[in-house]
Amino acid sequence: MRACRHCKNINDAQVCPVCKNTEFSDDYSGLLVVVDPENSILAEKLETKEQGNYALKIR
Repeated sequence: MRACRHCKNINDAQVCPVCKNTEFSDDYSGLLVVVDPENSILAEKLETKEQGNYALKIR
């Protein structure tokens, strides 16, 4: 699993399904699972409107 450097989405794809970016990092920490992005304060802070797994910090 790798984290997108732009939106922090964690996935195995070659292209990020959320922001379509191709820059990824294997070095990340923390995991945030967004289930209900419309009502999530943390999803608002990450500036995401998509469900999924997100890294809290990318190095």
